[in-house]
Amino acid sequence: MYNPTSMEGDDKRDNDRLPMLGALQGEIMVFQPMVIHEIGRGGVTVETSFPLHLNSLHELRLSLGTHSVVVKGRVVHSRISDVDQDVVHYRNGMEFVEPSDRVSAAIGEFIEAVRAHRGGG
Repeated sequence: MYNPTSMEGDDKRDNDRLPMLGALQGEIMVFQPMVIHEIGRGGVTVETSFPLHLNSLHELRLSLGTHSVVVKGRVVHSRISDVDQDVVHYRNGMEFVEPSDRVSAAIGEFIEAVRAHRGGG
């Protein structure tokens, strides 16, 4: 049986773990689905089924045609956009925070490709 406080030789970890006396707080990052309503070089407007706190930072995984990128975004506004039976939808504006050159280029290329496809040159 697994014992998280075990320090015996059958433990496969490289480093010992220190048991916490009391509560040590943390957070887990989990990717949740979202709908992108608008995208620009500086940020996005997304719809989620959960509220996002103002000024909170989140990693966004964006599927941009054939490219997929991960970019950090900061919530600049959030509001309820729709209530459908028991489901609440939130519209959130996020600005990109220090995107890498590669991510910025991928976003810019995607925007230009969509504009060209729509005939908006």
